[in-house]
Amino acid sequence: MTDIETLASGKGHTDENFPVASALIAERHRPVVLAFYRVARMSDDVADHPTLTAAEKLSRLTAIEASLKGEDDRVPAAATLRRVLAARGLGDRHVLDLLEAFRRDAVKSRYQDWDELMDYCRYSAAPVGRFMLEVHGEDRATWPASDALCAALQVINHLQDCGKDYRDLDRVYVPLDALDAAGVEVESLGEAQGGLALRGAISGLARKTSTLLEAARPLAAGLRDFRLALEIGVIQALAESLNRRLLDRDPLSERVHHGKLETSWIALAGAATVIGGRLSPRPGRRGGA
Repeated sequence: MTDIETLASGKGHTDENFPVASALIAERHRPVVLAFYRVARMSDDVADHPTLTAAEKLSRLTAIEASLKGEDDRVPAAATLRRVLAARGLGDRHVLDLLEAFRRDAVKSRYQDWDELMDYCRYSAAPVGRFMLEVHGEDRATWPASDALCAALQVINHLQDCGKDYRDLDRVYVPLDALDAAGVEVESLGEAQGGLALRGAISGLARKTSTLLEAARPLAAGLRDFRLALEIGVIQALAESLNRRLLDRDPLSERVHHGKLETSWIALAGAATVIGGRLSPRPGRRGGA
């Protein structure tokens, strides 16, 4: 076991807030998706490790990159992903973009405004969606909607976990200008309960996230791969539900995350929406042909 592997949090693909390589994804795609996930999870665990210094984190992320690029095989998970990508004729652009986000996490703990947060999402979230689209052979014209969805998922995670991120990592993804405008100090994120001002700031950011989700809504309908479209439909529905909760719930004291039964019902509704859209007549066509 490598030094990097000993830093693992123990979190797996079934523990994430949104589906990863679910049963909806075709079996032939699951190995490469899971190989990508393992490197992402490993890199995230390095960037979030509570005792490593920034320099130690950056050193280990560089080691992961070296194995991804074929400079050595010292990080087995990264070397495996490199080989799986090569076998599928896929490049390493997306995973290398993702590593940039983890490097930022190692050295950066505050974001000044929404634009700065969106730039972070360009590396922390968008590469995941783009990778999935590339694995499924989808057109790059789908990237903007996918980028919007992935950014929305990232912001939702940041907002619902804002207290934990501050307490455990001293990391604040809530833009500082939003807190300043509400008259809220960063330290308020460490309280057991958010006041009205903080809840107002969170609600305002959730409204901005609604705009991202609106831009993402056409994505599932524009995909050729039906199973991927179902997965995207499920994720879209879960994200919209969570974001609605963030409009009026306090993430410091109230549960935002879905329970298992809630997740199942919302997922079914999301999949049904995709199926219904595929069965509905399209403009320029007669009947259901």
